[in-house]
Amino acid sequence: MMKVLVLGANGQLGRCLADQLAGTNHAVTLASRAEINLADFETTRAALVSLEADVVINASAYTAVDKAEDETEQANLINNLAVGNVANVCAEIGAVLVHVSTDYVFDGEATISYGEAAVTNPQGVYGQTKLLGELAVQESGCNHLIIRTAWVFSEYGNNFLKTMLRLAEGRDSLSIVSDQIGCPTYAQDIAKAIVKILSGIESNNQNWGLYHYCGDQSTTWFGFADAIFEQAVAADLISSGPALTPISTAEFPTPAKRPAFSALDSGKIMNDWAVQSSDWMSAIKVVISKLKSI
Repeated sequence: MMKVLVLGANGQLGRCLADQLAGTNHAVTLASRAEINLADFETTRAALVSLEADVVINASAYTAVDKAEDETEQANLINNLAVGNVANVCAEIGAVLVHVSTDYVFDGEATISYGEAAVTNPQGVYGQTKLLGELAVQESGCNHLIIRTAWVFSEYGNNFLKTMLRLAEGRDSLSIVSDQIGCPTYAQDIAKAIVKILSGIESNNQNWGLYHYCGDQSTTWFGFADAIFEQAVAADLISSGPALTPISTAEFPTPAKRPAFSALDSGKIMNDWAVQSSDWMSAIKVVISKLKSI
């Protein structure tokens, strides 16, 4: 049994971690911002020291990609400075830090899936601050795993799948970006992978470092939306999906630039920690079933 602290417990991934950790024998502390406000460095340090966790999972982040372009200081505080503070405390108390990062650290110019050694070149404030957070973890000296993931969805919080279903209620047609390629990832699968990693840590696996974890196949936002509506109709969650029109990124400008290609290669984490990549097509069906039962 290990003492496990989850930061950002009210977020999408945090809630999935709560689900997956419930079936383990670990002593789990779930901390939302109300319990541990990462922006308050001294309070955070005191909480981490008193809890004496063996593993700290940081599932908190500033994730408003477009707002980050204007709220630079806030994004940097949560995604970088606060992460560095947590990592330094973990180094001090001998805790392992599992920190979740993003595909937005890349510029999207690649043509094959990004491996961990690929050159980073974030194009917006969100990606820049997340990359700085990664560097802060690496520089802290704590034993750590940085897990980059992408296009996260689940039955919780705000995400692309739930947005598509909400829009379907009042729209006969939708225009969806079709020239950005990535790998949708089910947050419950990320949580399952982290729980599997905890078992490895308990068994003295010390493959610390940087990892990628995402869906098992790439698609576009258009392809993702099409799969969502196909499953929603099949499950009778909606009677029919809206007509989808593919559009280019140029036709749907956003304050923050998105990577045109951000598929990640999950081979290393699968090999080192015996986890499976996220079967996102099957996961869509699971999420829709859960939403239907609410």
